[in-house]
Amino acid sequence: MSTYRVGQVRPTQLLWTYGPGALIDLPNISVITMGLNRWNADECPPVEEARLLAAVQRVLGPQVKRLRVPPFLRDEEADPMSAEGKIGAPVRPFPRWLRCVKCGLLAEYDSGLFTIKPNPYRPEKTRFIHVNCEKGKNVDAVPARFLLACRNGHLDDFPWHWFVHGGPDECRGTLRFFESGASLQTENLWVKCDTCDKSKSLVHAFGKEGQNNLPGCRGRHPHLDTYDSSCDEPPRAVLLGATNSWFPVTLSALAIPIEKNQLSQLILDGWEYFYDVESSGELKGTVKALVKNGTLPGIGQYDVESIWKAIEEKREGKESDSLIPETDIKGPEWKVLTSPNPPSDWPQFLGRIAQPPTSYRDKIKNVLLLERLREVNALVGYTRVEAIEESYNEEQRPAMVGLTRGRPEWVPVSEVHGEGIFIQFDEAEVRNWEKRLAVKAQDDKLKEGHRGWRNARKLDPETGYPGIRYAMLHTFAHLLIRELALECGYNAASIRERIYASTDEEDTPMAGILLYTAAPDSDGTLGGLVELGKPENLDTLIGQALARAGVCSSDPLCSEHDPSADRSLHAASCHACSFVAETSCERGNRYLDRALLISTFECRDAAFFAN
Repeated sequence: MSTYRVGQVRPTQLLWTYGPGALIDLPNISVITMGLNRWNADECPPVEEARLLAAVQRVLGPQVKRLRVPPFLRDEEADPMSAEGKIGAPVRPFPRWLRCVKCGLLAEYDSGLFTIKPNPYRPEKTRFIHVNCEKGKNVDAVPARFLLACRNGHLDDFPWHWFVHGGPDECRGTLRFFESGASLQTENLWVKCDTCDKSKSLVHAFGKEGQNNLPGCRGRHPHLDTYDSSCDEPPRAVLLGATNSWFPVTLSALAIPIEKNQLSQLILDGWEYFYDVESSGELKGTVKALVKNGTLPGIGQYDVESIWKAIEEKREGKESDSLIPETDIKGPEWKVLTSPNPPSDWPQFLGRIAQPPTSYRDKIKNVLLLERLREVNALVGYTRVEAIEESYNEEQRPAMVGLTRGRPEWVPVSEVHGEGIFIQFDEAEVRNWEKRLAVKAQDDKLKEGHRGWRNARKLDPETGYPGIRYAMLHTFAHLLIRELALECGYNAASIRERIYASTDEEDTPMAGILLYTAAPDSDGTLGGLVELGKPENLDTLIGQALARAGVCSSDPLCSEHDPSADRSLHAASCHACSFVAETSCERGNRYLDRALLISTFECRDAAFFAN
């Protein structure tokens, strides 16, 4: 199977949707992405981002030395039988059980009953066939669309023999899958043993009844070829293609200057091009290629001798101006974004200060238009069945499944270039707002919902709550994203948020949001977002966003929603008024409440924009 290409996905999809341990449901077969220990690191170009690497090392350990882009086919017309045509992420057929579409035969793909029929020039047509089917010749065999998964991240084949025989049994007869009705509801799907004639409907594999009809979890990680016999979590039946079968755990960072000297920053950003250069003569060709391809903007303004000297200083460890934080990844970004003189000529970060919108100058302190920025995202693990909150605190980080056997030496990343708007709120106004009794009442409701949500998932209920300040800023970001998508020409899923919320007295308190394009294509470089950040445009947009949030089409149910009653993580928020695409939200549409911004039917005194 590893000899042929079986499909194609974008490199970013190997981070957000189809990473190691995830299932890829192709047109004719289903495969699982193997662990990083099976990937060829030489096919994965390195990416330099020192702050993100430091954050990954805090989570996975200091042995992680590299951030790498997933492999991609550089030449679409390369011969699929050549080495260049086989570059990609390794996969394996999963689930291992296949079903003949005509006779219903149910067996493992390596049982000898099925044959792979590859199509190297049309990989999407690669499929399994049942050669000796009694009802036809070369009949297609498709994946059996039932699996087992547990909350500890394990994934296994559905126990067909166990299920149909009601437990361990010596019978190893041929199994058949058939349908008993016109619809494909689970009560109409059956599996039958040809030898003992036992049969059972798959409706008995789900819900509470399923716990009595399924064996214990074997602790299987098929992408790593490992088993964990110590798993005591009850497995549950899931369908192939279910969205809860794989949730990525990622860390992200904005590329900001961490060196005082611009040349040193360029050497740091492009270290993968310089680390093995042995002479100034060799460096001349490298710099010429970088300038020609535009790979490292700004390097062409320096002569070769200066660049060579900076490389030697880095090798000798003399470049110690790096401001890599030990615990916080957003703190240094906040300092750069709120600087009175933000960088205006760095290759990956170009900002321009704008006046705050006139109507909101008492609430908004500063606006920074980012004409150029770069974000790097790293995949550090994943979960199954339930997603987890993104957390930079190791003590609050729930258990997740690793991407490789042992401890990883590198992790896959994606980088996007775009533009953005940074809005800094007035700290005094925010603090006065936090002291209101109505705000404290809303805070208590959200906090109680947070405790209930974490209790239901066996997590510490007293940790992880981001605070009422975060909820207010987060909701404002969502309202503005929805409004920007209507005005600027970007689709809503291509705009992301970054929330800066902190009340830490010892450090600099933070109250601001960054909205930026996060699409790795031309959709992220149109210039429309920066244009809408100008005072006259932003003033109108904020007004429209708040006006739309005043009345939701789901009111009064939306405005009356109490998170403490149903153990949820949002109050007056729903898809009709403030939810956005989960790829745009850093918290998965959690900790939202529009009553913190405007008056609702239920709460009129907690609005930050009361006037």
